[in-house]
Amino acid sequence: MGRRKKYRYACNEENPFLVEAGKEIYEKIKGKRHTDFFKNTNPITLELACGRGEYSTGFGPQFPERNFIGVDIRGDRIFHGLQKVDEQKLTNVGFLRAQIVHLDKYIAENEIAEIRVVQPDPRPRDGDEKRRLTSKRFLELYKKILQPGGVFHLKTDHSGFFEYSLESLQANGFEILDQTTNLHATPDLLAQQYGVVTRYEQMAIDQGETIKYLRARVK
Repeated sequence: MGRRKKYRYACNEENPFLVEAGKEIYEKIKGKRHTDFFKNTNPITLELACGRGEYSTGFGPQFPERNFIGVDIRGDRIFHGLQKVDEQKLTNVGFLRAQIVHLDKYIAENEIAEIRVVQPDPRPRDGDEKRRLTSKRFLELYKKILQPGGVFHLKTDHSGFFEYSLESLQANGFEILDQTTNLHATPDLLAQQYGVVTRYEQMAIDQGETIKYLRARVK
């Protein structure tokens, strides 16, 4: 491990806004995020495969009445999000370092109000279908932790993954509320992103790709 990565991991270990293995709270947080972490009863939004947590740290200051948790397995990426939390003195944004497939080990049933997935790896190979974040096994997991009527958002520049996700969601207990194959040409839905654009999303736009977006709800 390089010196820079070691430094980032050391900072993460000391940061109270990150829940990760090795911290006492890691094994005890399930079902207690409102009381023991955020210390309020505000609804929680999960940003999955969050990387630097650009959505959580972008939405957090705009929506102090909500809580946001970025989830990723890469601690060196989460480090950047934690820096923004510190810089902006955010108390409604936190991070969980864990594998998404194991979310139900750390998050209780009906604990989450909303899930956002932004520019995930589309896993285009047929053999990788089960690893797609909108495959059946992940959607079943989301339904466990989402509250009744909980909302799921997806943004991607990959047309094949978008079509796959639409079909998978509808086949696995979700109702599509909104969808567009060109978010930036759909003003009403674009306005609901509140100006938050991630680094990878901007890279796709700069390369001439259109951003696909959908919003779905647990039936």
